[in-house]
Amino acid sequence: MRQTRIALINDFTGFGRCSVTIELPILSALKIQVCPLPTAILSVHTGFDDYFLDDFTDRMSAYIDSWARNGLMFDAIATGFLGSVDQIEIVKRFIERSDGQIMIDPVMGDHGRIYASYTKKMCVEMRGLLSSADLVTPNLTEACELLGVSYPEGGVISDSKLATLAANIAARTRGKRVVITGVTLDFDDGTSIANFVHDRGKINLVTVKRLGLDRSGTGDAFFAVLAGYLLNGCDLIDAVRKAADFVSECIEYAERLDLPWNHGLPFEEFLTTLK
Repeated sequence: MRQTRIALINDFTGFGRCSVTIELPILSALKIQVCPLPTAILSVHTGFDDYFLDDFTDRMSAYIDSWARNGLMFDAIATGFLGSVDQIEIVKRFIERSDGQIMIDPVMGDHGRIYASYTKKMCVEMRGLLSSADLVTPNLTEACELLGVSYPEGGVISDSKLATLAANIAARTRGKRVVITGVTLDFDDGTSIANFVHDRGKINLVTVKRLGLDRSGTGDAFFAVLAGYLLNGCDLIDAVRKAADFVSECIEYAERLDLPWNHGLPFEEFLTTLK
């Protein structure tokens, strides 16, 4: 008898409430044992003018091998930002040795632009991870890149085109579960933000009120809540709804505090609501 255990592969950032430093406490609040595997160590995230960064690539394989020698098994593996082709290959080998659920958040870009650190080869390699995935949670930019299709003008898209994107990504995965996050729909007046859910052929939209500006760590918080509730046996639609509502509460409070965007979400105030 033990708690559900997840290997969390992402960067560790000291200030800015993103990646492991927001995902770990959220998953812990949902009673998931979190075992982080850092891809990099940062003082602050790259949305600040000055940051310290220590690339962890050369140590990742030895770190994973130590887990194996200690006989550690994981009920799930979750991936976030991967900084190089080498890191993607290391993660791929780790996944091949696992029989747990594989949850991939393909952190590649946003607002129609791939991050400057992402090369074409990295994008191709990320597509290769899909075949092992039980769940994939791209934003619209990442969904388009995973399929090699054009980003819609202005980032506005119809629900029918979203359904096609999600179905095509799902067809490349083993779990057939996809959530395309943070979408602006063409029939909306800009006051809502949608999350499109494809669950083994069944589709649904989960919408929430659009609040304030983009904030660091929003996608990480959404992914952590979603993953935690799924691992606790929650239905995918309900898990997406809980994730969207949690992030909305955090954003609303951040707006009241007038926090700078790069300070992230004041999620600490709401951890006790996760049950």
